[in-house]
Amino acid sequence: MWRQGDIFIRAIPAVPPEAADRPLPHTVLAHGELTGHSHRVVDPAALFAGDGCFYLDVHADGARVVHDEHGTITLDRGVYRVWRQREYTPQRIVTVQD
Repeated sequence: MWRQGDIFIRAIPAVPPEAADRPLPHTVLAHGELTGHSHRVVDPAALFAGDGCFYLDVHADGARVVHDEHGTITLDRGVYRVWRQREYTPQRIVTVQD
């Protein structure tokens, strides 16, 4: 499992069938609401929309996840689930903003 700022990445066996029908035209994993920087994949990969998360299919031997304020993560070929960190408060659960 990897963490970059407010996102988590975990290897999984395959893109779930319900997400495979929802490809996205970009590889931005999260936009930075506070800084304007984004977590994005800069090598060949496909991103699919899930329910509350994304699924990333890395086609090449590796793909880099970059962000201007965090270290680069290099992922091997494979499929990954990507989701935003959440934070509990007594009032509600909120998504962490980077």
